[in-house]
Amino acid sequence: MSYQVLARKWRPRDFSALVGQEHVVRALCHALETGRLHHAYLFTGTRGVGKTTLARILAKALNCETGVTPSPCGRCAACQEIDAGRFIDYLEVDAATNRGVDEMALLLEQAQYAPTRGRYKVLTIDEVHQLSPHAFNAMLKTLEEPPEHIKFVLATTDPQKIPVTVLSRCLQFNLRPMPPERIEAHLDHVLAAEGLSHEPGALREVARAAAGSMRDALSLLDQAIAHGAGRLATADVRALLGNTAEEQIRSILDALVAADAPALLRIADELAATGADFGDALARLARWLHRIAACQVAPGAILDEAERATLDPYARSWDAEYVQLAYQMVIRGAADLPHAPDPATGFSMTLLRLVAFQPVQPPSLPARFVEPEQRTGPEPLVNRSAEAVAAAAVESPPPVATAKSSSPATAAPTDAASWHDLIERLALTGLVRELAHHLEWVSLTGEVLQLRLAPAHRPMMSGASQQKLQAELARALNRPLRLQIDITPPQADTPARRRADMQSNQRARAIESIEQDPLVRGLREQFDARIDPDSIRPL
Repeated sequence: MSYQVLARKWRPRDFSALVGQEHVVRALCHALETGRLHHAYLFTGTRGVGKTTLARILAKALNCETGVTPSPCGRCAACQEIDAGRFIDYLEVDAATNRGVDEMALLLEQAQYAPTRGRYKVLTIDEVHQLSPHAFNAMLKTLEEPPEHIKFVLATTDPQKIPVTVLSRCLQFNLRPMPPERIEAHLDHVLAAEGLSHEPGALREVARAAAGSMRDALSLLDQAIAHGAGRLATADVRALLGNTAEEQIRSILDALVAADAPALLRIADELAATGADFGDALARLARWLHRIAACQVAPGAILDEAERATLDPYARSWDAEYVQLAYQMVIRGAADLPHAPDPATGFSMTLLRLVAFQPVQPPSLPARFVEPEQRTGPEPLVNRSAEAVAAAAVESPPPVATAKSSSPATAAPTDAASWHDLIERLALTGLVRELAHHLEWVSLTGEVLQLRLAPAHRPMMSGASQQKLQAELARALNRPLRLQIDITPPQADTPARRRADMQSNQRARAIESIEQDPLVRGLREQFDARIDPDSIRPL
């Protein structure tokens, strides 16, 4: 017997075998059980998610000899002939090759006749968006008022190209791309049934490469089985697909943390020598940067402790702003690959761009990235609180003006009030200004200015914003400074809180003034007028 490819052998034969489309299956089963059958269905979704498979199962459910049922028997003549593609009352047409008005007119003419063998005639038009405008117009009348014995099933990967006059006459179901985890689980089931061994990582590579398509996943699995002579090893599958190992992506991140451009170019050369897919490498790098950004901004969202431990050194090595910029550069680099002289050059240029745009003075590296012989000297100034870990103190700023400077020095803050006044006088902008206004003054001892920041405002505290604020404060006070910021709830008012309270008091006085105005009081008494407090702004 000739070999049957896995994509055909494992094509679902009933609703229960269809993976990942439970929302569609549930609606169709309820309709079949209650007899609430629509005359036209539209299935949309990317390739390989089960559109035409669903059409065949629906045709069996309507024509099974046991009756209209959500569980066709699969053994009667109607079910077996539909599976084999030779049931006379099931018509499956490809609109890509039958897109003209003449073909549509012939098809609709055949549909007018009563079923020969089945209960219903089921007309499936695949890639229906490729029909010509005249063909769509020809089918509109039949689609709107079809004979009782006909059911239309339309399938498309591009529903935006279907006229709204057709869409409005169909019951539409959107089939979702398969998540990699569902694909991996199904492939594991298939291999177990086929009696084939595999490494878990191999299926993960296939599932990711399938990009949401179960059919593509089964086709890639067939290819991997042939490549590995019946056994799937992760390294073999990765080499077959041109995928990049996670260890190589981590090597890129480590070299990027160290700003080691030669190391990045060596990694790029190694990937080129192995025939790697550079688009896949950049996609994986973008996924890592996304998780690093999540670790910085919302660490609680990363539930896996091992993953958090892996991401944490990178999250503490870069400013949040740089991680966002790096992600955009990687995404842009992937989009530019077709325009590069060759993919390897485009990939290398993206890595060099990531190095070139790193902050000039990045935060101190976590111990993971420091060689043992480099771990000498005093530890960076770091405070730890119950809620979070504060950032490392910023390096001392460039030399500031001495006592002989012509610019007058501002008095150093001695309490919260003088700290508020100092912050208001500084010419700060953007994120640095927001950070300064949310800091609470604690003390000034020698060169160390101790401040306090609420955990909710931790994302504001990047290395660049600290460095800018430290330089501005040192310039205003005419003395060298080092900032020490504790991440802990403030115990007194911050400049931002003080400003908010002042604005609230001003607004309250403005509301009171309007309410006491004789004209306003007269309008309220005579016409039952009401004052909208949200519309009142103090002058």
